[in-house]
Amino acid sequence: MKIRILTLLATLFWSATVTAQVIQWRGEKRDGHFRNETGLLKQWPEAGPQLVLKVEKLGKGYSSPVVAGETIYITGMIDTLDYLSAVDFQGNLKWQVPYGRSWSKSFPETRSTPTIDGDRIYVVGGVGRLVCINVADGKEVWAVNVDQDYEADWHMWGVSESALVVDDLVICTPGGKKTSVVAFNKLTGKEVWRSASVGGQRSYVSPALYENGNFRFILAATATHLIALKPETGEVAWSYKYYLPEKWDQPGLIWTNTPIYHGDEIYLSKGYDYRSVMLKMNADGTGVTEKYINTVLDNHHHGVVLVDGYVYASNWINNGKGNWVCMDWNTGEIKWETTWNNKGSLVYADGMLYLYEEKGGHVALVKPSPEKLEVVSSFKVTDGSGPHWAHPFISGGKLYLRHGEVLMVYDIRG
Repeated sequence: MKIRILTLLATLFWSATVTAQVIQWRGEKRDGHFRNETGLLKQWPEAGPQLVLKVEKLGKGYSSPVVAGETIYITGMIDTLDYLSAVDFQGNLKWQVPYGRSWSKSFPETRSTPTIDGDRIYVVGGVGRLVCINVADGKEVWAVNVDQDYEADWHMWGVSESALVVDDLVICTPGGKKTSVVAFNKLTGKEVWRSASVGGQRSYVSPALYENGNFRFILAATATHLIALKPETGEVAWSYKYYLPEKWDQPGLIWTNTPIYHGDEIYLSKGYDYRSVMLKMNADGTGVTEKYINTVLDNHHHGVVLVDGYVYASNWINNGKGNWVCMDWNTGEIKWETTWNNKGSLVYADGMLYLYEEKGGHVALVKPSPEKLEVVSSFKVTDGSGPHWAHPFISGGKLYLRHGEVLMVYDIRG
């Protein structure tokens, strides 16, 4: 009996440790918050924070870097394959391995950010190959051709998903008629469950874990529906049809943003002058209703951040232009809409917003305020090529910015 109890305790401890070690796109909860970062600069030098590392020839991509331990992990397209690179803090390449065929049509650059869970890495290729890779040496542990095996229905730009790890599962969302969401055992790659299909093509949304009170759901999306699933079984607790055919002339939405939530409310946003929606989940967790609709904050693919009751993000005027917006979470009231260079991505850490503008590569340190866009400091990224679409990542007092084949690391410690 003692041995069994000790074994159980060890297993629970190991599980808790592994869960705590998950490092992923847009922070611990995929909501743009980097909660463990403290003691950061509240103002930068005139030329910007100190550039402490620059790494080139990492492959073309819009995916974000992530940092685990003493290593930076980043994906990039080289020739026709997607590669995962492991780089140390001196800029040395520890290993670089291919993990799947790149998307070969419009915008083929990598868009899947690796998810780090202990000694394993999970990443999705441009045509839907989900791969588990060993942290130490880059060797492939297992792989599943998700989009092929589950008959995914692609939109115009292939796969942009960053895999989600929940408990002992790794989640992928192929969409299509066969299923919408699939869960695999994260150690073996064996299917644990597949959800019913709610309809819709594969979206560009990376799933997230919703936790509020007694409710714990995986929030995933097809190009038509938001889906809340029970992690234990894959049962669809509820779904919400975001797609309105009378307002959109394609079979599925060009929808990229991971939903953010607060309490029983969930916020959805996409660009193209399409409505953003605040949903409110009912008391028994079996459905949602629309609390309000907003047509100003139509965020393209840059992510939104909730800080102290206000949503901050850029909106879409056209594919090459957008403003910055602050919206009241509770009411949907727009507090301000301001032009600052162009639209772009943003994240939050230690009381400040970090903006990364997509066209010129301007980076800003911003004090969150519902009164105005308060840019404290800024600088411009000049290395790399292509649009500045990779979302920033913050770890250990360092700001990680990716532009095309180049990774730049800035010291932002106070």
